[in-house]
Amino acid sequence: MPERFNSEFVLLMTGSNEYKLNQGPEDSISAVKFSPSTTQFLLVSSWDCSVRLYDVASNTMRMKYQHSAPVLDCAFYDPTHSWSGGLDAQLTTHDLNTDQDTIVGSHDAPIRCVEYCPEVNVMVTGSWDRSVRLWDPRTPCNAGTFTQPEKVYTLSVAGDRLIVGTAGRRVLVWDLRNMGYVQQRRESSLKYQTRCIRAFPNKQIPVLMRRSWTVTSYFLFWLQGYVLSSIEGRVAVEYLDPSQEVQKKKYAFKCHRLKEDGIEHVYPPLLLTGGSDGFVNIWDPFNKKRLCQFHRYPTSIASLAFNNDGTMLAIASSYMHEKGDISHPEDAIFIRQVTDAETKPNKGPANHICGCVAWLWLPTAEVLQTLWLYMKPLHDN
Repeated sequence: MPERFNSEFVLLMTGSNEYKLNQGPEDSISAVKFSPSTTQFLLVSSWDCSVRLYDVASNTMRMKYQHSAPVLDCAFYDPTHSWSGGLDAQLTTHDLNTDQDTIVGSHDAPIRCVEYCPEVNVMVTGSWDRSVRLWDPRTPCNAGTFTQPEKVYTLSVAGDRLIVGTAGRRVLVWDLRNMGYVQQRRESSLKYQTRCIRAFPNKQIPVLMRRSWTVTSYFLFWLQGYVLSSIEGRVAVEYLDPSQEVQKKKYAFKCHRLKEDGIEHVYPPLLLTGGSDGFVNIWDPFNKKRLCQFHRYPTSIASLAFNNDGTMLAIASSYMHEKGDISHPEDAIFIRQVTDAETKPNKGPANHICGCVAWLWLPTAEVLQTLWLYMKPLHDN
């Protein structure tokens, strides 16, 4: 697929509207997740075997609980309960009010992914044991185990749809309401190992489609799909509709690559807008342009997360050992107030439809990400 993103006239954003969290993790950061119902609380998992809860408004760590091994992912179930898993293969839920742990269950190998699906009210975990497991958070207990073709590297939930990325560049699409069969089996369109997948927010995004090849008129068509990143610094935008017309809309592009001494260094993108080159980029996926680039952070971008209203961004700057065991800056989490100047596309000429100007609406900053490829919540403005 051709590389169609235009990176000209990129706005470079400084860090004047951000700050660093105190009492950061002591080892590599694996995930950052905001509470789904408030802008105040941030959950952080780390290779130091801990999960920490931060009050970002007061810049304080409210609590910390431990696993017996490095923690690879975490998620909120509700404002007062977190779930987490990692190399100890145990799935833990923690009551953030009472500071009490409960071991819900386990996989047969490390747990790589932990996500909550509010539409179905189920926790979803993916593991290197080649399985996805569903968990009832009310009991809590295991609600089903579903075999995958390879180790699970990444998964994403949007509505009742589950998209799983495994070793061997495989992608599987499931319906969480009926896990009796796989809806779609795909292969990544990228050449190298899948790093992360994130489904389109609210399951669908608007795409301008031609109504007929004989009539010059267009309409907005809502499509389901996902964004996929791989270790060679490329990102693909894929659609689930198998029709030929929709499949022509998919595309891929490279990002997070720097030239040093005439040599292009590939930085595996950990987030579509953040990579191990230390940069965070914001892209307009509809106009296929990069909107802006933040200042360079001290080291690799390991994880990103927006708060529930999309006004605040958590940026985990954490070395991911992509260059081996070398000296590196300390791990840190930055909280950034997101501005309209950073997220809204230029109001230039758009697509002309039937003699009048039509704007291809971009919700306030859909930011695609890659090591936790994550998308900013849709706004109504």
